[in-house]
Parts: sequence; structure tokens; C-alpha cells
Amino acid sequence: MSEKRTTRISAKRDDRDVGARSFPLPEKSDAEIDVAIASDPDWAEFEPIDWSKAEVVVPPKKQAISIRLDQDLIDFFKKEGPGYQRRINAVLRGYVRERRR
Repeated sequence: MSEKRTTRISAKRDDRDVGARSFPLPEKSDAEIDVAIASDPDWAEFEPIDWSKAEVVVPPKKQAISIRLDQDLIDFFKKEGPGYQRRINAVLRGYVRERRR
């Protein structure tokens, strides 16, 4: 690779850390933010949410297994794009839910 095309970024210039922004956010108080939200027509249909009773829900851990499936099933789910294993899991979960009724 040509040295001319190589771009080096120093540690001082590298601001790609988690949470870094390419633009500064204006300093606003909570009251100013609340007023801005209340006057924004895109937020008109949303009700204020009481987060005081919110609970953290941790999804159950998944277990890696080996399962034999027909090739046409695998092709069908893979054709839909990334996340095919998640979709297969959702189909199986729906089956189990219906069987338990």
C-alpha cells in the first residue's frame, strides 16, 4: 500500500470512543429540555412515562446446540438475511407457546 494513501490518526485526534460525538450538544437544563419536548409536534401523541416502577428484564440465556435441519429450511431462513438463527428460535418459541395452550 502506498504511504501517501495511509492516514494515521493520533491518540489525541481519535475521538471514536463510545459516546463520542462529532458535534457538541448544547448545555440545557432539565426544565429547558422539558419545554422543548412539550413544544415539539412529533412528541404530542406521547404521554409522560413514569419510570419509577420500571424493572430490568434480563432475557434468558441461550444455549448453543447442534441440530440437524433440512437444507430447504436453512436456505429459507438464511435467504431472509442476518439473524436467521434468531428467527428459527422465534418460530420454535411460537410452536411451544401454541402447544402449551
